[in-house]
Amino acid sequence: MQRPKQKLKQNVALKIQQQKSKENSENQALDKDVNAKMLIKFALPTLLSMVFMNAFGIVDGIFVMRMLDPSAMAAVGIVWPFVMFALSIGFMLGVGGNVLAAKRIGQGEIKEARSNFNLIVVTSFIVSAVMALGGILFTEQLLNILGANEEIFNQSLQYMQPMLYFLPFILLGVVFQQFLMTEGKANISMIAFIIGGLLSVGLNFLLIGYLGWGLRGAALATSIGYTVPSIVGIIYFTFIRSGNLYFSKPKFSFKVLGRSAINGASEMVTMLSVSIVSTFMNNIVMNLPSGGPLGVASVGIGFSITGILSSVFIGFASGIVPIISYNFGKEHTENLKKLYSNSLRIIAVIAAISISFGWIFTSQFLRIYGNPSDPMFAPVYELAFRGIRIMSFGFIFMGFNTFASMFFTGFNDGKISSLLSFFRTLVFVMISLWILPQIFEMDGVWAAMPFAEVPALLMTIYLLRTYKNKYRYA
Repeated sequence: MQRPKQKLKQNVALKIQQQKSKENSENQALDKDVNAKMLIKFALPTLLSMVFMNAFGIVDGIFVMRMLDPSAMAAVGIVWPFVMFALSIGFMLGVGGNVLAAKRIGQGEIKEARSNFNLIVVTSFIVSAVMALGGILFTEQLLNILGANEEIFNQSLQYMQPMLYFLPFILLGVVFQQFLMTEGKANISMIAFIIGGLLSVGLNFLLIGYLGWGLRGAALATSIGYTVPSIVGIIYFTFIRSGNLYFSKPKFSFKVLGRSAINGASEMVTMLSVSIVSTFMNNIVMNLPSGGPLGVASVGIGFSITGILSSVFIGFASGIVPIISYNFGKEHTENLKKLYSNSLRIIAVIAAISISFGWIFTSQFLRIYGNPSDPMFAPVYELAFRGIRIMSFGFIFMGFNTFASMFFTGFNDGKISSLLSFFRTLVFVMISLWILPQIFEMDGVWAAMPFAEVPALLMTIYLLRTYKNKYRYA
């Protein structure tokens, strides 16, 4: 007959064994031999999610351009940098907190990873609610900063106001997307974004086409579409408690928030830079002889289309971040080397495909927005056609620069990742925008982005060579 103390030890040992078995089962999505097929398969749901997320802006643009007018499209272009600013905060907290959680899961610290997840979710909601309140109180001042002149101010106001009320849920959807990747459930996030995109299309058709709500209807349609991933995330993390991450009481930690902010700083810098650059660009274009509201409308269309193509790079790079963090936490050097070499090959292929699409299907992309024979759309079409082809050249460099930034994020090295993102998406672009439009007008505006990718590529090469021994990926 076993003694009670001995029996208790056996029960404890059995529970520990069962817990380890459960954790190993939960981590199967990350704990695999790395090859090109595995990377593509793992990143594909996130890649498609990013494509559909970027498609929301295109959906609005298509309905606004076809059912309203170019000045309404210019209003959408004026407001969108603020939306990008909000999303940048979501990506900072989501990506930064996610790589920290993935690393801790790789180290076997499941409870700490779960606590970090809950803290990030609560913080994201509070921050976004404060941003929304600030936007509601100071909408007019904000629109003046964004570049709305008297001609399109009221239209910009109509588009921005509904977006502000949905802002917390828009941001949470981005945060949940990141953590679902680590759970090996990126397909759920992908489905949520697809449903959100389709819902946005249907609501645009209803609210603008049938009810005549104009830009308010477009903003509502996009906001509701963005809310779907947030609702799906809330349901999943509330009721599915068999994984590593689910809702529980968060443990407040300045250290975790600081670490998450540093880890995700490069993603915030990238999207925040897009917001700042877009605002600066809109102000420049509004004052160019060949620009004005039609120029802003063409920039909005051109960047929406190229944004879809570039989101493939971002989706792939962000999709494999949990794999990097997990193998870094486990000190699995061989997998990191395979990931690095295979990723560079995949990026090269994506770059070639994106450039081809940007050139071959330029006209087809633009015809979605309107008929080039329409006198109202013709000038916008001509400007955007030339712009998309010029910007497409940047894809050959953009993919490698985007990958490098996310690569260092995966190693929890937010400083290097942020440094690269800061120079690539802000410093080099702002310098280009300051110089080129003065010489080439609208062509200079289009060329600023690909021009900035060239010095960024040199910086990428230097950083990847410098840190290969530290992180042992080559």
